[in-house]
Amino acid sequence: MPAGPLTSVGIGDDAAVVTAPSGSVVAAVDLLIEGRHFRRDWSAAYDVGVKAAARSLADIAAMGAVNTALLVALAAPGTLPARWAAGLADGIAAEAARAGAGVVGGDTARGDEVILSVTALGDLAGRRPVLRSGARPGDLVAVAGPLGRSAAGLALLSAGLSARQLPPVLAALVAAHLRPAPPYDAGPEAALLGATAMIDVSDGLLADLGHVAAASGVLVDVDSARLAVGGPLREAAASLAAADPAAPTEAGNPPPPVSPAAFPAGSPEATALDWVLTGGEDHALVAAFPPGTALPARWQVIGEARAGAGVTVDGLPHQGPAGWEHFR
Repeated sequence: MPAGPLTSVGIGDDAAVVTAPSGSVVAAVDLLIEGRHFRRDWSAAYDVGVKAAARSLADIAAMGAVNTALLVALAAPGTLPARWAAGLADGIAAEAARAGAGVVGGDTARGDEVILSVTALGDLAGRRPVLRSGARPGDLVAVAGPLGRSAAGLALLSAGLSARQLPPVLAALVAAHLRPAPPYDAGPEAALLGATAMIDVSDGLLADLGHVAAASGVLVDVDSARLAVGGPLREAAASLAAADPAAPTEAGNPPPPVSPAAFPAGSPEATALDWVLTGGEDHALVAAFPPGTALPARWQVIGEARAGAGVTVDGLPHQGPAGWEHFR
């Protein structure tokens, strides 16, 4: 396991010691539960390790902080093959190293299914944290990282398609769902650019922007014309429609129009746009910036904050769920 540059006492004692140069620690925790967040018949152990680490590491980046360390707790059946656990550890270690963090300890226990709890620690390097509550009317809303790719990959897997059965362009969508790759360094970058609010897209763009809107007391309007819905996303939607044009949606009804100003309901473009707007687990970073901020190329402006409350698409309320709701 990577120790990380700020670890002075790592794995092997009752607790770890991690330096906090700024005098404060940013902390986040996430659960990954077999059958809810991953399936072992879809995901390699390495993939599960990457996803488990990425979920918590992205939360640290969304505060504008630098990742420093991970703590990992694992419950698993006694029948779990040792090679699977080793692959899981490899995935966690690789993603932690990609984020610049150490893996400094954790716990193991016997359980009926595989459950991972990953706690991430971070450091602000002297900066103030970027909260959800700082957006103001007139702010630009921009995203760093892809949107909708994980949702498209999940749809392909749910249709019984694995990466090896798909052309490379669609296999990449499956990989995006199994092994997300958040842009960790974009978080501190946004903080240095003066971001007023930020969040990672874990439950869906509209759902997570809803948290920002509520905390900031603003309305966030998304411009659908600025969202990428062509290319692989459209191809995936068209392939699924061609394979089973009569397939119902999860709710058992035809998909509602995503935005009255966008695409016809049920079209590949509408499906792709719905993945972008409501699909989760891409762990892109979405942030608000003061008007006129010169943003690097990887930050794509997708809307703005206005006076009001809630989230709209092209000035109109979104029809249907805004994203994943854990207890719906």
